[in-house]
Amino acid sequence: MVRWMLGAAMLLGLVCPALAGNLDAKVVNDAARPEKPPAADKVNAPVTKLQILLDRAQFSPGQIDGKLGENAQKALKAFAEQNGLGFDKIIAPELWDKLNAASEGPVVVDYKITDADVKGPFLKKLPAKLEDMKSLEAVGYTSPLEGLAEKFHMSEELLKALNPGKSFDKAGETIVVASVPARRELPRIARIEIDKAGATLKAYEGSGRLVAFYPASIGSPDRPTPTGTLKVTGTNELPTYHYNPEYKFKSVKSNKPFEIKSGPNNPVGSYWIGLSAQGYGIHGTAEPDRVSKSASHGCVRLTNWDARALGENVKRGTPVVFLDAPTDSSSKQQGKTTGKRAANTR
Repeated sequence: MVRWMLGAAMLLGLVCPALAGNLDAKVVNDAARPEKPPAADKVNAPVTKLQILLDRAQFSPGQIDGKLGENAQKALKAFAEQNGLGFDKIIAPELWDKLNAASEGPVVVDYKITDADVKGPFLKKLPAKLEDMKSLEAVGYTSPLEGLAEKFHMSEELLKALNPGKSFDKAGETIVVASVPARRELPRIARIEIDKAGATLKAYEGSGRLVAFYPASIGSPDRPTPTGTLKVTGTNELPTYHYNPEYKFKSVKSNKPFEIKSGPNNPVGSYWIGLSAQGYGIHGTAEPDRVSKSASHGCVRLTNWDARALGENVKRGTPVVFLDAPTDSSSKQQGKTTGKRAANTR
């Protein structure tokens, strides 16, 4: 019996690494610098703290999941470079201290679920095909858990790991969440650079200082992202998705245009930044966990919250430079622009 219990415990640790350790609020808030590179596939308190600090410093790790994966490493490397520090998966004391000094207060806090959080309406299931979405009245969340996770820039798995036994569909329930700002203010953005090879987006102020960093999904060879320099033509919160048959997506059989109503699980997410090439933009996504890990249909995908943060701080006419290689001198290269706001999205 004892042998069986030990085997079951080991199996639980292997299958659910997030549940294998203590991940309460105090452990995360008091987490010290990891002295060796954390495992990229396991949730742990120091990395959870690290990701929240990066998010608050405007160096987005994408979805906060408690793992030192590719997006978290990209953000940490960018923060290190911006502050003249080195990073090679070993988090130096100077880097940890600098990141902690960039913001104040606990990284996880208590939050009381509100009526609005559980009101809905919620989808029973998000259709996998675009054509099956066109009849929906709105493309909302599938559960209060999904909405709460996105509200605090977290994965559902991390939110559940921080709140064992808690219910996410009851107003008044107190849960532990990442302490991230609902709205962000950035210095005036003078230029946006999109690194195709690195799958990242960087925003710079007029002096050339990097003010925001985001992991991004970029187009594939058959659906390439633009080259050269475009301009921001406008922004749109809760955009409607317009499918153009000229896109010829393999998964869409319709030869007629159709629309998909707005919502956070809309194909372009909850925020759209139009660019001066028809059909192209920077936008959110229904799959924040796949940002920079899968190709787009040509547009630039960010998490919904990152797209909003950028969109609320960018002005019409801001140049958007696409780097075809990491060494491109983007500020000198100009591409063709149409001057027409994109009506369709990819």
